[in-house]
Amino acid sequence: MSEFGKNNKDNVWISFSDIMTGLMVIFMFIAISYIVEVQKKQKERDIIFEEFKATKDQLYSELKEEFKDDFKEWDVELDKDLSIKFTNPDVLFSLGKANIRKKFKKILDEFLPRYFDVLMQDKYADKIAEIRIEGHTDETPAYNYDIDPYIGNIKLSQERSAEVLKYFHRMEYYQSLDVFDLKRLEFWLTANGLSYGRTLDANKELTILSGNKPNNEISRRVEFRIVTTSESLVERVIKELEK
Repeated sequence: MSEFGKNNKDNVWISFSDIMTGLMVIFMFIAISYIVEVQKKQKERDIIFEEFKATKDQLYSELKEEFKDDFKEWDVELDKDLSIKFTNPDVLFSLGKANIRKKFKKILDEFLPRYFDVLMQDKYADKIAEIRIEGHTDETPAYNYDIDPYIGNIKLSQERSAEVLKYFHRMEYYQSLDVFDLKRLEFWLTANGLSYGRTLDANKELTILSGNKPNNEISRRVEFRIVTTSESLVERVIKELEK
């Protein structure tokens, strides 16, 4: 082989080696960038979950402390998920009715101002996404609302939650709020009717989970539930992980 041919072959091999080396460097940088991005997203997720837990824990502790002398007397349950269940059958609603009883009004007069004083602290202004007032019924058909038992009870439970929200709107506490706080509550507050989809047993456990027979009187109840802004972020993270 001539010297020219040998040198040309060596040059071709050197060029190919250079290309492979360059590609390896590019792939290495891509891999490093990907790892950095994954670590960044994981850190963001960790922060979201930590914030989510910290907010719920703080709200739970403050509500528990505020009402430590009242919830037992009122027969009220405060759960870690920030739901407050009013289940006393002597306080809430008569069968098929949505009118608030006198005793429940008295409790609401004490409960609502203190409840919202906790939630409307500045430190929670960007931590709360929604405050749900949930109405629940037993499985007795509400034919005066609809021939379909479930839909009839949707309407009845919706009316019950709306009556509680209306009662709050008419309270002196609500009427005395400034415009900013009123707008914030209008954004946060919702009245939801859940029919008999979440009935409770005698132990105040969801029957769908316990498998026990529903307790009709306890199932006819109102719940206040706080949804934090972190919860929506957690749901978004979960959806990303599922992709």
